[in-house]
Amino acid sequence: MDCPAGSTQMQYWAPVAEPEATHQFGHPIIPAKAALLDGQELQELNDHDDLSRNVFGVLGIPIDALDLSALLGLIDAAAAERRRFLLSTPNVNFLMMSRSDKDFRESLLVSDSCPVDGMPMVWIARLLGAPIPKRLSGSDIFDALRSRKPLGDKLKVFLFGGAEGVADTVSRSINADAHGGMDCLEAFNPGFGSIADMSADTVIHRINASKADFLTVFLSARKAQGWLLQNHDRLEIPIRAQLGATINLQAGIVRRAPPVVQRWGFEWLWRIKEEPYLWRRYFSDGRGLLYLVLTCVLPLSARHLFRSLTGKDRREGLVIEHSQEPEAMRIKLVGAATARHIDAAIAFFKRAVAAQNAIVIDLSQISAIDTRFFGLLLMLRKRLLRQGRRLSFIAATRRMEYIFRMNGFGFLLNEEA
Repeated sequence: MDCPAGSTQMQYWAPVAEPEATHQFGHPIIPAKAALLDGQELQELNDHDDLSRNVFGVLGIPIDALDLSALLGLIDAAAAERRRFLLSTPNVNFLMMSRSDKDFRESLLVSDSCPVDGMPMVWIARLLGAPIPKRLSGSDIFDALRSRKPLGDKLKVFLFGGAEGVADTVSRSINADAHGGMDCLEAFNPGFGSIADMSADTVIHRINASKADFLTVFLSARKAQGWLLQNHDRLEIPIRAQLGATINLQAGIVRRAPPVVQRWGFEWLWRIKEEPYLWRRYFSDGRGLLYLVLTCVLPLSARHLFRSLTGKDRREGLVIEHSQEPEAMRIKLVGAATARHIDAAIAFFKRAVAAQNAIVIDLSQISAIDTRFFGLLLMLRKRLLRQGRRLSFIAATRRMEYIFRMNGFGFLLNEEA
């Protein structure tokens, strides 16, 4: 395919006869001034890069495919480098709130890791082609961090929220374990105020003054994610996460479901037994989830299965063209934007991001897109927003608009450049 004047292309073609796809690159995609990055900038581009995350876009939110050891490694690295690391653990409740509350959804989109909490989410992700190894709940993560033997300094935690006196109980328990992996520096109950009340300078200063490594937030999901999003740039503790009911489990107020109940996806029923007031939430979320499964998950899963059985994924290649315009880099995707071509697409987008421009993606000639590529687009959006730039999409066909909306990503098409 010939490039129009002033544009370049990367071609990534996967013919059926070849077991390994080949790729060709055209002219450099970075302007000369952007290509002259110094060593530190190049290192920052490659290290801790969201574009390299093994993340999938599932029903409008990012889902990371990683195991517990990999996640603990990310947490340790962020603590050692004092690097901001927002951890979210999406479950069915998170999914349903993200579909009606754009700020809640944004708290997931800006997160640095989103391991799946809850077997229903694992099953849905797998049906849509995301190879999630297992669930990783907030309780699993906290337990692992607390019980492991530290190789160096213990992880210093700040407990924020929980019912009156509960965080203090957990704090004493943590510090009484001389061989555990945590030290609790402070437990603070902010009361039942609004997000604005909990964002007062005195509160944020108290948290930052602790010099902790890990800020654990025990509020309702909506309030906690909203508070973390609102104070994302004000908080200095590197690792922060909403861990919800974990504080009550740690304090022994409620009991965790047996492993077999967790594996079979009935932990929600156990939670209702332990905390009967939760039945309304689970009923509402369950009804919404059933609707999503019938209207979105099953049709998308059938489409994914059809492409696999007919060999379309193996036959279709991906061509990425681009041109530099005064206000933005314009990128056209031609062919199948799927996991088969993800490595080449990541390499392309890394160089495009280094050009320090807004990016506009032309969808007029894209034939297919899967959860892995949606995940990459979410990470591209996150990276550009961090630079103060925007990602926008143009020229989507009716079919592609339908696919975006069915996958929960219609909001991407509506965001202005």
